[in-house]
Amino acid sequence: MEKSNFVDQIRVFCRSGHGGAGNKHFLRNKFTALGGPDGGDGGRGAHIILRGNRNLWTLLHLRYYKNVLAEDGEKGGANKCTGRDGKDIIIEVPLGTIARDEESGLQEVEILEDGQEIIWMPGGRGGLGNAQFATPTNQAPEYAQPGEPGQEGWKILELKVLADVGLVGFPNAGKSTLLSVITAAKPKIANYAFTTLSPNLGMVEYRDGKSFCIADLPGIIEGAAEGRGLGHRFLRHIERNSVLLFLIPADSNDHRKEFDILVSELEQYNPELLHKQFIIAISKSDMLDDELKEAIEKELPPGIPHLFISSVTQKGLVELKDLLWKILNQPVT
Repeated sequence: MEKSNFVDQIRVFCRSGHGGAGNKHFLRNKFTALGGPDGGDGGRGAHIILRGNRNLWTLLHLRYYKNVLAEDGEKGGANKCTGRDGKDIIIEVPLGTIARDEESGLQEVEILEDGQEIIWMPGGRGGLGNAQFATPTNQAPEYAQPGEPGQEGWKILELKVLADVGLVGFPNAGKSTLLSVITAAKPKIANYAFTTLSPNLGMVEYRDGKSFCIADLPGIIEGAAEGRGLGHRFLRHIERNSVLLFLIPADSNDHRKEFDILVSELEQYNPELLHKQFIIAISKSDMLDDELKEAIEKELPPGIPHLFISSVTQKGLVELKDLLWKILNQPVT
């Protein structure tokens, strides 16, 4: 697979800081020969924190960040001085990032908002010094608590693209060409399958300075839900798209069958995807006359909005933007 600047999954070993031990100490100076306990508490171990950053679109900056080892808390000091807390590690990630434990597979953290901070792996608490255990009946405790250990383990950071509209279609359906025409994105375009190996995002400029985000996703094939082709790497990115735009080329042998296969793959991967708003766009329609358009319309499923577009001649693109904007901004019932 080609080397890409889009990295949507990384595996990393993380360890939060251990808490510092409490101090067992008694006051001793030239004025006090047998002072009471004055051992301070240990400092907290450093947290590992995830922070959302809307200016990041990939996990590329973490590709070679294989070990995240947080600082331990310092041991408590004399004179009831508390040890310094470990310095927290803040990992900035793009919006739409989830964190999983590799061993259990359980999702631990989800980052969806800019500036959102979540303590992913908390550091261990510092131990109490012996000053904390002094009582009227035990005025000279000879013990202090050790600090609590931090957490450690192999973790998975996974990005699910946050876009308003996701382009869905077989390889070579014209998704990248459409994205390059209606946005400022410059995806790789060529006349062979799987030109797009990772999502490309673009902002569609609408009227009055308004805009929405559209994602050109890697082409889906039959069997993608079982992992064929780009499989799950593709399918997980459409889980957060509000609208799915199915792109079916005009020269397809069977437009309805192509649509049904695409929907079937989505259903097998996650049935909840079928609750999203669907739109069908017949691409490369500059080669069609009115009679052929009528024949294709009869094949398409009823109840799903459809348009005929051509990225080359820019035919139907204004109507497509209008429809997408209308659906994205319709009131929730």
